[in-house]
Amino acid sequence: MRLTALIPALIIVCLISSAASSEESDITAFIEKLPVTQREMAYKTVGDVSLKLHIFELTERTAGAKRPAIVFFFGGGWTGGTPSQFFPHCRYLASRGMTAVSAEYRVKSRHGTTPLECVADGKSAVRWLRLHADELGIDQDKIAGGGGSAGGHVGACTGVIEGLDEEGENLKVSSRPNALVLFNPVTDTTPERWRERMGPRARDISPNHHIRKGLPPTIIFHSTADTTVPIEQVETFARLMNEAGNTCRLVPFKGMKHAFFNYGKFENKPFVETVGHMDRFLVSLGYIEGEPTLP
Repeated sequence: MRLTALIPALIIVCLISSAASSEESDITAFIEKLPVTQREMAYKTVGDVSLKLHIFELTERTAGAKRPAIVFFFGGGWTGGTPSQFFPHCRYLASRGMTAVSAEYRVKSRHGTTPLECVADGKSAVRWLRLHADELGIDQDKIAGGGGSAGGHVGACTGVIEGLDEEGENLKVSSRPNALVLFNPVTDTTPERWRERMGPRARDISPNHHIRKGLPPTIIFHSTADTTVPIEQVETFARLMNEAGNTCRLVPFKGMKHAFFNYGKFENKPFVETVGHMDRFLVSLGYIEGEPTLP
């Protein structure tokens, strides 16, 4: 083939690449320039370990107004990971008028813990936000929980699993969120592949085995090609939730890898799409108003 015949094709490829790069750059600039502030507050101390909440809010807030809140739990197989995974989500939701939080919780690599302690920390985080609702200016009846992968499991457990609360906490204050936003979550911890990590109490923290009427409205983002957490898990979760009379919407993404939704992945296209769906879900619950503001 002559070089002159290749030139138009090369131009098209370059234009497509340039457009994708420009779109990703636009999202990055948008997220970084949002008028929000970040602060940290300790919510739990276990021995010499102090666990923090990374709290994002509008820089200028209406005094006395009660804002809805959401707390995210990071992924990492209950072994690693950091709260920064959900900082972009928090910045965006803070710009929409929410108090958005990304929580630290104990993991195996740093604290020698099991998924049981991860769930207990998740419940403590939700309870702490509710206990300090007046101080933080949030509506304690509009606190959502969320997370991705193992963090999605933690979030799901705060909404579904009873018990497993940290000893000594005020159990009169609920540790259950009012809604759930889950990204490729583990919802069944009983398969053989999870047994070593779960131990003998695998069923105790398996959301699929504890579904009943009266659970929080839920939205789930999952890939049909996820080999880490097969989509059949969340399909079962969604079916059982709806059969029990709860609201659960599963938004499938075709052919994507696990953790596809993360900021910075795939030119941020899945990030934008999942955040848009999340935004509209929260609008449907009356947490925020209007259309998504992502470019």
